[in-house]
Amino acid sequence: MPDTQTEAVRLLEETGAVKTGHFLLSSGLHSGKYCQCAALFEHPGVAAKMAAMLVSTLPPTLSVDVVLAPALGGVLWGYEVARALGNARRAAVRSLFAERQTGQAFELRRGFEIKPGERVLLAEDVVTTGGSVMELVPLVEASGGVVAAFAAVADRSRGKFRPEQPFFSLVKLDFETFEQGSCPMCKAGSSAVKPGSRAIAGAAGWSR
Repeated sequence: MPDTQTEAVRLLEETGAVKTGHFLLSSGLHSGKYCQCAALFEHPGVAAKMAAMLVSTLPPTLSVDVVLAPALGGVLWGYEVARALGNARRAAVRSLFAERQTGQAFELRRGFEIKPGERVLLAEDVVTTGGSVMELVPLVEASGGVVAAFAAVADRSRGKFRPEQPFFSLVKLDFETFEQGSCPMCKAGSSAVKPGSRAIAGAAGWSR
């Protein structure tokens, strides 16, 4: 039986969330791999399975009342994790998300609230620097809640994201990157494309 990391990577590849090709990253570096978790959530059944896999790795002593995610990327993942937690523990776990206007701090809108003393799991789809999800910490604390842990589909921080609270992820991704001048794919005559462009849309298919 495959371990959690192996199975999660397989599902990410099958849904097209992990793509293989020649990509120009926002950093200006080139890579032969790219992760876009939005592709995972095109397949709700698979996303639900992965959320259940994540929940199965959480210690039973970890108490959670609320799952909070940053909009936009973490919203669907937070919802699925909250549902999986509720199903696994037969308890009511609420799913909330925080929003912000450009240049502003995250805030709770739409009548969402965290009650004093509630234990909050912060959910994000992909953690690279952890900047967005860490911005939720003061929001939780200002509401009187307690940050219980962090949970992500993929950890791309290379061990650099180390919050005070426990951090759980299904997979750790460490894609090799290259400067343009030393990129072996460029030397082989390949042209890099920006992730999300039409040039790579549908490049990785979904196999059932």
